[in-house]
Amino acid sequence: MEQNLKTDQNPQTVEETIEKHSLSNVLAQTVKTGIIKSNLIPMWAGLALGMYKNKMTLLDNIPEIIFATIGSALVIGAAGAFNNVYDRDIDAIMPRTKNRPTVTGEMSAKSTLILAIVMLIVGLGVLALASPLAALFGFIGVFLYVVPYTMWTKRRTIYNTEVGSISGAVPPLIGWAAVSSDITHPALMGLFFVMVIWQMPHFYAIAIRKHADYEAANVPMLPVVKGMRRTYYQTNFYLILLILSSFLFGSLSMGIMLVALILSVAWLVMSIYGYHSNTDQGKWATKMFVFSLFHMTILFSTVIIYSLAGVIFKLY
Repeated sequence: MEQNLKTDQNPQTVEETIEKHSLSNVLAQTVKTGIIKSNLIPMWAGLALGMYKNKMTLLDNIPEIIFATIGSALVIGAAGAFNNVYDRDIDAIMPRTKNRPTVTGEMSAKSTLILAIVMLIVGLGVLALASPLAALFGFIGVFLYVVPYTMWTKRRTIYNTEVGSISGAVPPLIGWAAVSSDITHPALMGLFFVMVIWQMPHFYAIAIRKHADYEAANVPMLPVVKGMRRTYYQTNFYLILLILSSFLFGSLSMGIMLVALILSVAWLVMSIYGYHSNTDQGKWATKMFVFSLFHMTILFSTVIIYSLAGVIFKLY
């Protein structure tokens, strides 16, 4: 690993640079710890839901909870590291990614690739301690993210977001599979489909906000290729699907179904009203992005709290 410090820097500048690019910071950027944290929430939702629907106790599943958490963090981090290796050429062009360690040279491509492989192998092994099915889903999630999304569709088609959304929706399946082999329950399908559909308006908003970055890197995001109006209509189409998918939670809880429904309807209303009342597309996209985080956090936290309450107090 290289620090890339110039010899003519004064001591204060060198010290500040070393602090800024500490080993922990470099590794965190390489494995994308922010993405790891955000993906653990839906994984825990699937895990809690699996325990609740299969009438399990919390104490009996502590090992599975630990293995699923550690294993998921490792495989998600591995996917992020693989992505950083492959995308370092376009990352160097975009302002928001040009300081990633694989671009600056603080992490070489070889070191990052080794780190990714080790994290993947260890992560899959830890997930297998929870259940072989959880490990299988972990592998599928990484494969879909690295090959069909990163290496194939991301640079070739406006439907890269749709392809990437499938791998992004795997965490709830990993969590559920850690405690149960029955993956056909409608509530689990609800978690999966909500995760798939949610990612489209979420990433469209990011693509609008970072339009210039993606255009400079020649990444065919929908707003770059088809323009704002097409993105607006397609966003609303997926928000309508998100509203419809809320009814899948009816088999779990009418309360959770209503939470999902209200959040999704509010998101659609905000999209329509905000688009027509704002001449600044960036402001509309920012509001959509912020609400997407609010939507996912509230919904999956509700699922976790409801399921854990059922497990602890045996409300079957």
